[in-house]
Amino acid sequence: MTALTSTVVTTGLAAHRRPRPSIRFFGALLAVALTAAACGGDDSEVLRDDADLLDPGDCLPIDMAVSSEKIALLTDLAQEFNASDEADLGGGECAFVRVQKKASGKAMQLLADGWRDEDADGPQPVVWSPAASSWGAILNQRLVERGADPMVENAEPFMLTPLVIAMPAPMAAALGYPETPIGYADIIALAQDPEGWGAYGHPEWGPFRLGKTNPNYSTSALSATIAQYYAATGKTSGLSLEDLDRPAVENFARSVEGAVVHYGDITMTFLNNWFRNDARGTALTYVSAVAVEEKSVIDYNLGNPDGILDPGEEPREPRVPLVAVYPKEGTLYSDNPFMVLDAPWVTDQEAKAAERFGDYVMRPEAQERVAEYGFRPGNPEVAIGGGVTKANGVDPDQPETLLEVPEPAVLSGLLDRWDGVRKRARVLIVLDVSGSMGEEGDIVTGATKLDLAKDAVIDALDQFQSDDEVGLRIFTTDLGTEPSDYADLVSVEAIGGQREGLTGRIADLIPMNGTPLYTVTQASYRDMLAAFVPDRINAIVLLTDGRNEDPRNEDLEALLAELRAQAEGESAKPVRIFPIAYGADADLDTLRRIAEATNAAVYDASDPTTISSVFTAVVSNF
Repeated sequence: MTALTSTVVTTGLAAHRRPRPSIRFFGALLAVALTAAACGGDDSEVLRDDADLLDPGDCLPIDMAVSSEKIALLTDLAQEFNASDEADLGGGECAFVRVQKKASGKAMQLLADGWRDEDADGPQPVVWSPAASSWGAILNQRLVERGADPMVENAEPFMLTPLVIAMPAPMAAALGYPETPIGYADIIALAQDPEGWGAYGHPEWGPFRLGKTNPNYSTSALSATIAQYYAATGKTSGLSLEDLDRPAVENFARSVEGAVVHYGDITMTFLNNWFRNDARGTALTYVSAVAVEEKSVIDYNLGNPDGILDPGEEPREPRVPLVAVYPKEGTLYSDNPFMVLDAPWVTDQEAKAAERFGDYVMRPEAQERVAEYGFRPGNPEVAIGGGVTKANGVDPDQPETLLEVPEPAVLSGLLDRWDGVRKRARVLIVLDVSGSMGEEGDIVTGATKLDLAKDAVIDALDQFQSDDEVGLRIFTTDLGTEPSDYADLVSVEAIGGQREGLTGRIADLIPMNGTPLYTVTQASYRDMLAAFVPDRINAIVLLTDGRNEDPRNEDLEALLAELRAQAEGESAKPVRIFPIAYGADADLDTLRRIAEATNAAVYDASDPTTISSVFTAVVSNF
């Protein structure tokens, strides 16, 4: 195993020589500005995480909020702990650990706001385990800025997984990996080569396409962005604001982002689409590489791309496996910490019981389970094993180089600059204004579904840069215009000059008639395809609360065939449709099929009150 001596961005300490660290070691990430729908460790959930929390009986409940990648493991360990003598607190008292899934960034915001609504968000946690300790530093900073006390003092690394660049095995082999190291400079060269993969003897693979999540939402994307800025400077430590301001560094970062097909809130979008394309034999023309965590490569190659097997789901090994490329310039870890909160609602007794569970999960026998799940153990006494093997496309002897955490001001500046260099978007927002959008959406306020949707869209417009191109189309039957099923209220142009007008047109919308879903989807896709701009992310956001109600166009299969025909192949023009299934009556299955046909993702807002966070997550793709 390679000795790790550099400071790790998300652990803040040398791996395998870890005392119990103070959260101040992770302060270099406290300047990260993330929104309420943010998600860390690519474990996004924008809806309520409905966990069937067990009744603790007469025992003291110890509630945990954990990111999704370890929900199954910590649930198992909690059940074992609850049944063991360790749960006996003495004096007739016992502890009962309960685990609920909560996205890292979402949990951070809830904690910063006091975790006020337990009915909506689940019980206030005693223990928090996000994807990375950086979230604890961000939480503390948010609280201090508001004049409150920090909640996190100690962050024990529970399990580790490094950031890698996942590539289909034939592509990695074509580049000579692992004998030939690969880094971000190589990605830029390949992405800018007009021959694309033809330069390596495979013109049938088309251009080089990079998948990356949004660093304002995703821990893996944040790590990847830090790594690419380090790569631009040739450094492994000491990144400075002066470095970021160098024109060559900015050009390097812009070139990496220029290869991105689209961003996203979670890497599962890319992995699930990759897996679906693999089944059709088109994995090599979907994307060429995606920045993910090592654990995700293991899961994918074991036939479980999202890392969670649903009841009755059988894993299927992919036809084309992935290879984890450890960037030659260096990489970073996510440490999945175990953090007992110093929160107003946590009693001394609860804290002591939680610490007892923390000791329990760090025992060698528990940490061996960590290895079985494809992570690297947080306990340095336990060897790397389990799924971290070359047979699963990863290398336990990597990474060779770890990157130092930038100073807070530098990290903040890095994210500010990312907004300037990221790939620009060309987006058509398509909104359902059928009669059912006038139904009540919030029983507390009486707001209609359309009221909530308009507020969500208007709020999300702030996420676009002034040179992003955004337009607005509404749809319903019998509009009285030509065409009769939809109308363009704002053309797709730079939003900087029409933001106010766009906001006004959205605010004026009213509910009308039926839902010509297939017609507007087909027309919008064709229009965006005809106006396709190669150096932008071309996409459609389709929000609807119903199902197709147009007897003139009921051929879903023909629509899907048309979408798939344009999405596949080496010369494809990727116009992706991101549908939002809004309200309980939305046709989620059909919308999912539309998203999958264009290699995008569907978003579920069956609870209309969640539309604001859902729409924010959708816009993170651009």
